[in-house]
Amino acid sequence: MALTEERKAALLAYCKLTELADDPEVEALIPAFYEAAVGYMEGAGVTEPQEGTARRAQYDLCVNAMVLDSWDHRDMKEPGSQVAENAAFRRMLNQLKFSEGTVSNLDTVP
Repeated sequence: MALTEERKAALLAYCKLTELADDPEVEALIPAFYEAAVGYMEGAGVTEPQEGTARRAQYDLCVNAMVLDSWDHRDMKEPGSQVAENAAFRRMLNQLKFSEGTVSNLDTVP
């Protein structure tokens, strides 16, 4: 899925990078991190849900969390204290993975 301007704006807001949108580092890395996150979801067996569904909102939040994590950890330094994995992200990703293929009616826009 291509990163549309609308999706990019939402992603920059999630990452609190709206004011840095014109920064060359942000312009170069955020689209790459986004493509990597979408690729991860596909590799995890989660296809992109239809726009306007609750499942799509979960999918977008998972992608957002992965992009933010990539942004926060873009340098090679190890943080002084390791932070545990985001449990809410893991639960949402697991739900998307386990329900893949069984949610055809849920992905239908009313």
